[in-house]
Amino acid sequence: MTTDITTPAEADAPAGEDLAPAAPAPAERKPRRTRPGVPSLLTRQLRRANQAPATPATPATPADSAAPAVPAAPVASVTGPDAVPVPKGAGRAPSSVRKAAGALGRLLRAAALRSAALVALLALWETAPRLGLVDATFLPPVSEVATAWWDLLGNGQLGQHTRASLARSFGGFGIAVVIAVPLGLLIGWYRPVAALLGPLLEVFRNTAALALLPVFVLLLGIGETSKVSIVVYACLWPVLLNTISAVGNADPTLVRLARSMDLSTPRLFQKVILPSSVPAIFTGIRLAGAVSILVLVAAEMIGAKAGLGYLINASQYNFAIPQMYAGIITISAVGVAFNQLLVTIERRLSTWRVPA
Repeated sequence: MTTDITTPAEADAPAGEDLAPAAPAPAERKPRRTRPGVPSLLTRQLRRANQAPATPATPATPADSAAPAVPAAPVASVTGPDAVPVPKGAGRAPSSVRKAAGALGRLLRAAALRSAALVALLALWETAPRLGLVDATFLPPVSEVATAWWDLLGNGQLGQHTRASLARSFGGFGIAVVIAVPLGLLIGWYRPVAALLGPLLEVFRNTAALALLPVFVLLLGIGETSKVSIVVYACLWPVLLNTISAVGNADPTLVRLARSMDLSTPRLFQKVILPSSVPAIFTGIRLAGAVSILVLVAAEMIGAKAGLGYLINASQYNFAIPQMYAGIITISAVGVAFNQLLVTIERRLSTWRVPA
């Protein structure tokens, strides 16, 4: 006996149609294989979580975040059980101290270079009489001259004679500069004046001042007037001739440019002629400063009762040779100091010049 079992779907299906086979149930998905040695994403996250620090980070306060980080000073490595760490650079001098030391060293080297020849001369002067190369009677050692100079300074004679010579020399020198500079500017600027006074200047500038000393003594006496006048005459020509040359050699381009700007003659002299003439004028002034001392010493040897020239002459007559050389050294020192003073004034008046 056979029993037919009919499902509801088969009962509802029309006759003559075959039922479609039922879809098989989906098979269970197999787990995905991973390649050996390549951890999965979950595994990597777990490993990162395990490697994180155990203590949570302390959140930074606003004050801590605003404050700038101060780097720690580098500490030099010090060995030894009782050694104390010292910051690097603690034993070095500041840069300003090193610069000052370098400048002082350069200054000392320059001074040593400039004084080397003078020191050699003094050493030769000291050793030559002692070794018998020259007669010590007429050229004593420099140590004996220094002793005589100190004795003259101590008893007041050197100061008295120096003051008398400086008063005459500076007086005549100042008068010569006051006369020669304006006269030189006038002669150098105006050609008719130069043509008129040119022959007369040539005659007098070629006449030596010492040759006219007897004439000054006869006309003005043997007092202070004749000595100051001979200094004025001797100092006049270097300053005058250098001033005339300076004005004549002024840059014509600058002069034409100043005239094109409608500058008056006083302003032209102030802005163009005088600045360009300062170096040549001061060259004449420095020559006049040296001439003033030389001529004065010669004048004091003839007729004077005080002055460095009188001191040298009197020491020669009395055969006080160390004192004579002491007077000569004093004249040289005065001349060097006077020249340095003039050089300083020239630099102050020539600040516009570009250093070479």
